[in-house]
Amino acid sequence: MADSLFELLVPHFTSSDGSTAPQSPSQSATTAQYLNRISTLSLQALKSTEPQSLAQASHSTVVSLQALSNRSHKSFVTSADHLSTLRTSIPKLTREARQLRDAIPKLDEEAVGFSRTYTKTAENATLERRKKAMQLARNVDRLSDILELPTLLSTAVSSAAANSITAGASSSSTYSSALDLYAHIKRLQTLYPESPLVKDVASQAEEAMKDMTTNLITGLRSQNIRLAAAMRMVGWLRRVAPELDGTSGECEAAGALGALFLICRLASLVSTLEALEPLRDLADQETQRRSNNVEKEQGSTTGTNLWSEGHQTEKYLKRYIEIYREQSFAIVSLYKSIFAPDHSSELELAGVVGARGIDAALRAKTLSPQQPENTLDPLLAHPSPLSTFPTHMVQLLAETLRTYLPNVQDKSSRESLLTQVLYCAASLGRLGGDFSMILTELSDLDPDSEDSASYEWEEVIRKHRALAGRLEQLTSGNGPARSTARVTSPIH
Repeated sequence: MADSLFELLVPHFTSSDGSTAPQSPSQSATTAQYLNRISTLSLQALKSTEPQSLAQASHSTVVSLQALSNRSHKSFVTSADHLSTLRTSIPKLTREARQLRDAIPKLDEEAVGFSRTYTKTAENATLERRKKAMQLARNVDRLSDILELPTLLSTAVSSAAANSITAGASSSSTYSSALDLYAHIKRLQTLYPESPLVKDVASQAEEAMKDMTTNLITGLRSQNIRLAAAMRMVGWLRRVAPELDGTSGECEAAGALGALFLICRLASLVSTLEALEPLRDLADQETQRRSNNVEKEQGSTTGTNLWSEGHQTEKYLKRYIEIYREQSFAIVSLYKSIFAPDHSSELELAGVVGARGIDAALRAKTLSPQQPENTLDPLLAHPSPLSTFPTHMVQLLAETLRTYLPNVQDKSSRESLLTQVLYCAASLGRLGGDFSMILTELSDLDPDSEDSASYEWEEVIRKHRALAGRLEQLTSGNGPARSTARVTSPIH
């Protein structure tokens, strides 16, 4: 039925717009379905409702096609492009598949050769480098910690040096942390002596320790150092530079460190005394005026004494002796508290009851032909630093007195200064370094004076002993007041 109807309608399919005829029912199921539907409609329906239904369906189809083209035109264009290149892509894919098939045997041979070359049992430089790289990657955290050790050590040393002015607990803990880091680095150097990395870290740590040693030595030269701070610094120096604390034979336990301590404290004393430079300049001016006055007196026939000054020199010597007394006692007491000498008579030997014995000992050592220096036994222990230090201290004071004391012509002022020297000698004498006989060697202080300085010194000692005897008599009957029997230095 559908075929007959199709043959009947074929002449009417050709239209003026040139559209093609639909396919036959045998070729298209849609055509067969529509022709079967037409056969069921009446003639009135075919004339009235069917054209309207076809127009509505056509319009709906056109709208749907427009919406689809608006929504998916890019996909249509891409599909069209791909479709246009499909003729060339398929042959190219075929050629590349053939090449891949031909390369598979060669790839298999290369894989077998690689497996044979880089097996775990074979010795290969590339494998060794890879193993080292993998080991380095696994231990990168440990290596970074080791590399940070010199930086941490330098930071600890610099921060401790910055905080050393206050000498607080923070500085102590920081120096202790720095020493612990240095000990850890030395332990690593002992465990891995052939490692270039550890050697480099150790060399940087040595530089940091040199800076720490410099800071500690500078700290020992600071003003008014306390016993606790000095003991901490000496303890740190013993750990940083153990070679300074070496002992040999019966040498003192302080070693070179004791000499270093005395040198630093002596430098501090000298710098403190140099602060008196304005007063010393005035005293030098009085010395120059006194020298000029002496020359005028020698050239004058009248012989009148025109020199009656010396007040500035008196001020300078008073302040000088006060600083000398305080600092010398502090230096020796700190040394004995820190280093604890083994021989109790070392300082007494250094004192030698005064400058007369010191000068005699020096002359005997340098001028005596019967005991040349080369005959000394080289195996004997070196003397302790404290055995020669008071000699230098006494010479320092003696030179100052020899230079400036002749400027003071007033008898009471000279007695006051000599009394200060006496108290200074007594203060140091409590530690075994009494030099109360020092001025007996200064008889040439003022050759033009009728009274020699040695006699003045004897008079001062005689008055001091008389005063001490009276005080002892006054306090002998009063037990609680016995502690006041000590004679203290007068306040000038």
